Amino acid sequence: MNKKEEEKGVNIWSEWLDFNLSSITTAVIANKPGVFKVHANMKILFIGSGIDLQQSLKESLSDPCINKAKRFSFLVTENTEQVKDQLLREYRESHGGNLPSCMER
Repeated sequence: MNKKEEEKGVNIWSEWLDFNLSSITTAVIANKPGVFKVHANMKILFIGSGIDLQQSLKESLSDPCINKAKRFSFLVTENTEQVKDQLLREYRESHGGNLPSCMER
């Protein structure tokens, strides 16, 4: 994200990547905060965030529900909680008040 986009509050998400250790290690910058979403069959399973985005994604691989995901996308941002809350709000609005399936525990 360039300075002008950052000043305008534009969020630039990564492309959808394969949800596996290799993609996470290669594509996601360690020690950066951010938000991520994972899907299987074009259905969002989980929306997460962390102060170390790469580590949070790696930990998600060991979750029995989340590891069913096929792809993921991420956003590096300092505003992790605000962005995650907004994504969850939008998801609930378009899915009858429900959370993504791996978050309904």
